[in-house]
Amino acid sequence: RAKTERQPICTAFRTKNRMQTQTCRVGRQLRPLFCCTCVPGLLPRLPGFVYGTAVGNAVKWFPDRRGFAAGVTAAGFGAGSALTIVPISNWIALHGYQSAFLAFGLGQGAVVLLASLFLRRPPQKVLGAHDGTVAALTPRQVLREPAFWTMYLIFVLVCAGGLMVTAQLASIAKDFGVAGQNVSLLGLTLPALTFALSIDRVLNGLTRPFFGWVSDHIGRENTMFIAFLLEAIGIAALMLVGHDPVLFVVLTGLVFFAWGEIYSLFPAACSDRFGARHATANYGLLYTAKGTAALLVPLSAYVQAAYGWTAVFYVASAFNAVAALLALFVLKRIGRAVPEPVVLAAVQPAE
Repeated sequence: RAKTERQPICTAFRTKNRMQTQTCRVGRQLRPLFCCTCVPGLLPRLPGFVYGTAVGNAVKWFPDRRGFAAGVTAAGFGAGSALTIVPISNWIALHGYQSAFLAFGLGQGAVVLLASLFLRRPPQKVLGAHDGTVAALTPRQVLREPAFWTMYLIFVLVCAGGLMVTAQLASIAKDFGVAGQNVSLLGLTLPALTFALSIDRVLNGLTRPFFGWVSDHIGRENTMFIAFLLEAIGIAALMLVGHDPVLFVVLTGLVFFAWGEIYSLFPAACSDRFGARHATANYGLLYTAKGTAALLVPLSAYVQAAYGWTAVFYVASAFNAVAALLALFVLKRIGRAVPEPVVLAAVQPAE
């Protein structure tokens, strides 16, 4: 009888042990898959950490030239990728992807670590310059500001409108029939698509310090209006006359030139309105608008499939036109947060 009573208990323990063994086996099999899915998902975010902290430090050090400082920093962020395209391609061809990832990953990480040793926090007299009439808002306080959400909406509209065109430039060139046609400009002769991609990288980098410098002189909102309206016109023109290979190259350059300035105007505008003390964290919140805009880009594929590229261009151009109007007539009218006055207690005269 005792033996009969022990049998269910022993069976239960054996079943539990089998389940634990199977769980361990499954865990060992899933571990590489977990790494392969999570690590690549994390790695593209790491450059964003470098960009955000570098731009945040730049707008703190140069309060009277925030647009230009942010633009130069953002241009370096783009120029770094342009400088490594050829070496990485050659390394992959000779040694494969794994060796290229390892070598350039370690090299770039070492450069970032060494360069970070030279970063310094600006002194209080620099940090407070030009911010005497602006409250130093924390990220939690910024989320309650109408100006923040207005800038967020503008950022989403401009970024989504630009990405709808720039992210699908190869498909647009093929559908327009200009991808393989040779174009001669500036003493160079290249296929239209290759020419466009090459010149677009240069103009997308130059636009950041240029419009940042302009915004330091005429104001952030005025510069946004000019740049975003130029982007809307460029996209509309590309839709109308982009079937010509020369005009395709020129107009895609204009589109990239009028799009890349968002990476200098918005960090400067964010610091202007909410103070420099928490500039990095506050702009980090605003920069999430780029991720929100990226979620809208796949919709352009469905629009193109249903209505053609004309509808996509109309939507992208309209996004930028609306953003330009919001910057000039809404964002510009929203007042900046001002610091609360310090109330000093009255000093009682000594008896």
